[in-house]
Amino acid sequence: MKVISVAFMLLLGVCIIVGMLETAVVDALLNENQCKEERRIGINACKPVIYGKLPTAECCERVRVSHVECVCPVITPKLAALVDVNRAIKLIQGCGRPVPRHFRCGSITTP
Repeated sequence: MKVISVAFMLLLGVCIIVGMLETAVVDALLNENQCKEERRIGINACKPVIYGKLPTAECCERVRVSHVECVCPVITPKLAALVDVNRAIKLIQGCGRPVPRHFRCGSITTP
């Protein structure tokens, strides 16, 4: 179960990171507890994605509203190795978000 959670966290992280790149400025810096809660909510909303399902409307909403600053710090090389970046990009585009090229967040760089 922990491996699934880690893999999902990374997939969600990639979705959030790439999905939020067009947000120009975060209104206020979030503290660690707020970031932890934001990640928890996103994981719960997008859990079916890890099992190969398409993101729900709720999951897409989380992808659009989550903060990059809360996700990038947790993307380690070990987590990055578990994610199919191309699949994540397709999922993000399916949520209606453009995907910037060559963006680096943690240990992931988009193609």
